[in-house]
Amino acid sequence: MEPVHGPAKPDPGDCFCYLPLYVFCGRHLLAAKLRPSNIDASAGAVEEVQRIVTQIRKRWPRVRILLRADSGFARETLMAWCEANRVDFLFGLARNERLVQEIQTALVEAAVESVATGKAARRFRDFSWRTLDSWSRDRRVIGKAEWTSGEANPRFVVTSLKPAEAGARHLYEAIYCARGEMENRIKECQLDLFADRTSAATMRANQLRLWFASMAYVLLCALRRIGLTHTQFAQATCGTIRMKLLKIGALVRISVRRVKIAMASACPWQHEFGLAHAFLANAAR
Repeated sequence: MEPVHGPAKPDPGDCFCYLPLYVFCGRHLLAAKLRPSNIDASAGAVEEVQRIVTQIRKRWPRVRILLRADSGFARETLMAWCEANRVDFLFGLARNERLVQEIQTALVEAAVESVATGKAARRFRDFSWRTLDSWSRDRRVIGKAEWTSGEANPRFVVTSLKPAEAGARHLYEAIYCARGEMENRIKECQLDLFADRTSAATMRANQLRLWFASMAYVLLCALRRIGLTHTQFAQATCGTIRMKLLKIGALVRISVRRVKIAMASACPWQHEFGLAHAFLANAAR
């Protein structure tokens, strides 16, 4: 779950932008909500997560759900909701002096190793922590004490996962950092399918534009998953699929009984196009 800034229609005397809220499960787009940018990054997140979790559990009541997000979502309201509704979470946590002090020894160790080897070094610290006034309880925090390029690079995450389920290094490197793959899904929506074109005069109109782009993403994901499963485009981005398979010249003839599409015999992707047609036709039966 990630907020992304996108352009809005500029005002003659000022400029502003939107802060869309995207929720993905792997490549599956679960939510795309347009929000003004002059709000907290987590605004509206609880309502969206509650809606999505309710729908998922209607179909899979016992499924375990892990919510990952950056530090903009490490808020008491969202974490408390997750804890009360059997949803695990793993959020980035903005660093501060108290957090850095917790891993100070590990940072010194990493600095010594980095100087000795000439390479970046990192240590991980697993500890219980809470804010001075905004959190209602102690929570598990993982600190990454990294020394790279001659300076400290501390990072932190907060999670509901227990140490027995995931050690500190594995939790940060394998589980949390994998959230970065979601950035590619957002780029597909924003860049490949033009979800950033929110230049209408009203929020409602721009939300509709975002939904159109989101529906295009869902359709292309279905095409990739079903029609292109055994082709070289099985893992292609939406932009590649659009440019190579969809944005092509063809002669269309419409009669009373059928629509005929005549493509050039030299079309380089005609085999993949034919396979996609066959797979989709078979899935529709």
